[in-house]
Amino acid sequence: MLIDIAQTVGGYLHDVFVGGADWGVLLGYVAQFLFAMRFVVQWIASERAGRSVVPMTFWVFSIGGGIMLLGYALYRKDPVFIIGQAFGVFVYLRNLQFVLRGRGEGAAA
Repeated sequence: MLIDIAQTVGGYLHDVFVGGADWGVLLGYVAQFLFAMRFVVQWIASERAGRSVVPMTFWVFSIGGGIMLLGYALYRKDPVFIIGQAFGVFVYLRNLQFVLRGRGEGAAA
């Protein structure tokens, strides 16, 4: 029984991750990697500072990964994913605008 379950799960995972692979899926993998890197960058910056820090690189990875994931969602024609990523990219761009504005105000002072 456990062998049957393992074979069924293994077959399912093979179909999901390997069987349907094409250039669009490869784009999705790269996009997801970039998007995940934002957390790695934020974690490293926070560990170095000894407090929670959100570096500008976090927003760059958020925007790059978000735009690529939006492209993947459009390719897949997934309306839920499209709405989520489009809204996310808007928020990331707005946050980057705040960061850049804050740097400009700090330089002026």
